[in-house]
Amino acid sequence: MMTSNLISAKVSTFKPSGYVSAANASSFEQQLKDAIVSQDYSVFLVDMSGVEFLDSAGLMALVSACRLVQTIGKRFSLCSIPPSVRIVFELTGLDSVFEIFGSSSAFEASFD
Repeated sequence: MMTSNLISAKVSTFKPSGYVSAANASSFEQQLKDAIVSQDYSVFLVDMSGVEFLDSAGLMALVSACRLVQTIGKRFSLCSIPPSVRIVFELTGLDSVFEIFGSSSAFEASFD
């Protein structure tokens, strides 16, 4: 379900797929938090391109991870959010809370 890979030495990418819901949100959140508290990464990107559905539990997992990142001074971004999922961020106002990029290449360009 969840995969993590390296873009560079300091960036950890998560690419959830399918449904991010109450059924799997806690394990997703734990994977994010484990990576965040490790000393290996300072930047986290969640590539949402494969997400078909996001419920409130999935959204809260992202919010929780984002809060943790902010408290320890790291960077947390989202990219490639499908329109059907992006509406959830817009309706909750969280589109202004998260750093959101249209694509992973737009995210990578933000380092230039």
